[in-house]
Amino acid sequence: MGKKRRGGTKAGIDKYFRRAHTESKMQLSGNSSVSENLSATLVDLRRGDAGILDRIDLPTDDARRLMELGFLPGARVTAGLSAPGGDPRVFQVDGSEIALRRETAKRLTVRFDHPPKKRN
Repeated sequence: MGKKRRGGTKAGIDKYFRRAHTESKMQLSGNSSVSENLSATLVDLRRGDAGILDRIDLPTDDARRLMELGFLPGARVTAGLSAPGGDPRVFQVDGSEIALRRETAKRLTVRFDHPPKKRN
């Protein structure tokens, strides 16, 4: 008579394989000869400051949706008003005003043509 196995089947090598491992991300960047100290994220822009979109570091579907709205590398983005708590915030791009949450805005990198003006 054969022996009975207790505890069921043993998990294979891929037992911790989840969707996070298969998620694709899209990172777009433009060519730039501007030094690194002149770059920031959209969150770093103050109201009225503008920058040239340099990179979108988001999952593919999210990046594609933002590009459909006009957030393309090389596009000029101007920071606008924000909600009382600072989230979401409005940005002007390609003639439209679009509200982005802080979590999304911090994944978009901009570069400045010139250093932003210091405010008192």
